Amino acid sequence: MKKPVISGIGLWTPANTITNEELVIAYNAWAEAFNTEHSDDIEAGNISAKPSSTAEFIEKASGIKSRFAYCKDGILDTSRMRPRIPARADNELSVQAEIALAAARKALVAANKSADQIDAIIVACSYTQRAYPAIAIEVQHALGIQGFGFDMQVACSSATFGLHRAYEMIKAGTATGVLIINPELTSPQVNYCDRDSHFIFGDVAVATVIEDSATCQSEHSYEILSTKAATVFSNNIRSNFGYTARVSDTDPFALDALFHQNGRKVFKEVCPMAAEHILQHIEQHNLAVENVQRWWLHQANINMNHLITRKLLGRNANENEAPIVLNEYANTASAGSLIAFHQHHADLSSGDHGLICSFGAGYSIGSLVIKKR
Repeated sequence: MKKPVISGIGLWTPANTITNEELVIAYNAWAEAFNTEHSDDIEAGNISAKPSSTAEFIEKASGIKSRFAYCKDGILDTSRMRPRIPARADNELSVQAEIALAAARKALVAANKSADQIDAIIVACSYTQRAYPAIAIEVQHALGIQGFGFDMQVACSSATFGLHRAYEMIKAGTATGVLIINPELTSPQVNYCDRDSHFIFGDVAVATVIEDSATCQSEHSYEILSTKAATVFSNNIRSNFGYTARVSDTDPFALDALFHQNGRKVFKEVCPMAAEHILQHIEQHNLAVENVQRWWLHQANINMNHLITRKLLGRNANENEAPIVLNEYANTASAGSLIAFHQHHADLSSGDHGLICSFGAGYSIGSLVIKKR
C-alpha cells in the first residue's frame, strides 16, 4: 500500500513589496482626480464619487499590511493603476513559468530530490496567463522532466485541489513523484481603482513535492492521511475575463472582467461552510480539535480566519495553532495556506497532526489531514 507524503515545499517571493500606505497614496490621488474630472456628473447624481481610503481601514478590514508584487512599476502610477509587465515572445519563458520554476527548484531541494525523480507536474492557480500550451508542460520542459503535466484552476482552492490530484496519483501508482506548483500572479487581475478590493491580493509562487513514503528522504515529511473537497456554486466571488469577449463584443478589460466580490455575503456564507467541512474531515480520523496541533488555513482575511478558528476551538486560536501570514503576503489566492505551512511546519514533532485548508470562489473548499513522520 503506497502512502503519499509531502516531502518538500518551496516558496518564491518577488523582490518588490507595496505597503498599505503606498497603495493608499496612489489610490486617493487617483480618486481625487476622478472626482474632479467628473464633478458635474457626481453633482447631478449620475455617478458616485470615489471614496478615499486609509491604511488603517485596510488593516482593520483585512489584517493586511503589505503585499509582494511581481512588477511594482505602474501599480502606483495614477495615470495607469495596473502593473506594467512587458509581453514576451513565444520562444521566451513565460512570466508564470518563470516564477513557477523558482518555487519548484526550492521544493526539490527541500524534498532532497532531483528533477529526474519527478514524473508529473501540476500547475494549480487562480489564473493562468494563457490557455495553451499548459504552463505545467512549459515548466516540465524547462526542468527536463520525462512524464506529463497539466494546468488546473479552482480559484483559491487550486492548491489543495492540486495536492488532492497528486495524492491520488501516488496512491494509484500513476506517478512516483509529483510537483504541484501554485504560481499566483494575481496583480494583473486586481482593480487598483476599487477602494474595497485594491489592497487584497499579492503575487507569490509555492511548490510542493508529493511522493510515496518509501522513497522519501527529506528532513521534514508529512503523511497525507486523507483529502476532502466540496463545491457549491456561487456568484459572490467572480472574474469574467475570458476569450468569448471577442464574440460577445464586450470589453475584455471591463471592471467585471477583473476580480470582484460581495465580501459580506462571502464572509457570512463561507465561514460556517469551512468550519463544518474541517470538523467533518478530522472526525473521519476520530480526531477531536484538541488532537490537531496546527491549522494551516486559507489566508484571505484575518477576520474570516479568526471566526473559523473560534467555531472550531470555541476560543481564539493563537499564532502557533493557526499561523497568519497575510499581514506580510496579503491574499495570495490559492497559495496562502501553503505559505503558512512553509513558514510554520518544521517545529512539529513526529506524530503531530495538522490540517491544510483553502476555500474561495466557486464556492470551493479543499483540505488535507496530515501527520508528521
